[in-house]
Amino acid sequence: MELVNRPRRLRGSESIRRLCRETRLSPESLIYPIFVDETLSGKRPIPSLAGQYHYGLDCVNEAVEACLAHGVGRCILFGLPREKDPLGSSAWAEQGVVQEAVQAIKAAYPDFYVITDVCLCEYTDHGHCGALRGCEVDNDATVELIARTALSHARAGADMVAPSDMMDGRVGAIRRALDENGFESVPILAYSAKYASAFYGPFRAAAGSAPAFGDRRGYQMDPHNRREALKECALDVEEGADILMVKPALPYLDVIRAVADRFDRPLCAYQVSGEYAMIQAAAAAGLIDGHRVMCESAVSIFRAGANLLITYFAKELADAMRKGEIG
Repeated sequence: MELVNRPRRLRGSESIRRLCRETRLSPESLIYPIFVDETLSGKRPIPSLAGQYHYGLDCVNEAVEACLAHGVGRCILFGLPREKDPLGSSAWAEQGVVQEAVQAIKAAYPDFYVITDVCLCEYTDHGHCGALRGCEVDNDATVELIARTALSHARAGADMVAPSDMMDGRVGAIRRALDENGFESVPILAYSAKYASAFYGPFRAAAGSAPAFGDRRGYQMDPHNRREALKECALDVEEGADILMVKPALPYLDVIRAVADRFDRPLCAYQVSGEYAMIQAAAAAGLIDGHRVMCESAVSIFRAGANLLITYFAKELADAMRKGEIG
């Protein structure tokens, strides 16, 4: 009988298979989104995101404690302000909701790593990501406000700022503002390749940030384009971005791979609200094994090239890593 040479799959015990895994995951690579509502006392469930909550300033540390209990040491903060106006001026207020939340977290847990989302959509009364000129966002006027907001977050004690507005030039403006005011060590996580995606719906309901008119395709990326993502990332690197991001994650694994191959920068992916909600809904309907799909989806994102992952599953994923189910 003629023997045929063929590739062999890895054989042996589960411990051997874990030892030889090509993709490694760690709880240190996970970032948990926290929504803080200035009008709220206590916490309340978010209808569009099963298992997630809005937290009042009086109990934001409850969210931090839950993260730490699962081994997650990093969060990204999103603020829901009491007041909104055309410019989103509460975004950079000294006593704004994010600024107050950062101070509360750092007072109780100084080593917990706090990233702040820097955008105006939650603060403007029209829901767009910046100042308007007619019915369009004024890029240059918005960049000034974004830089002002990032600086206010750094002054409040944020460890990292993450501009998500997709305005041209905002990374450079933030870097200058931080450096000129003594915050040279505060890094920038740039939403570099943020697509105009339908997967953001549950987040916009949770953050109260849906546009009152039109859409965001004028300043977010066309889902058809991959080379454009590389151009956007190159511009952010040139302006001083410390970490790049691709958002959403699962529908854009090819973009994650391309960015990881091209740039010598850490890469973050954001498994957005729609991705989370689909898994939760399908699991609740009995159509999938939600836990296994959660784990497999995270592995795929890291296998594509991400170094960090923002996900509503952060706590559950950290538990799965600790049990050896992934990681």
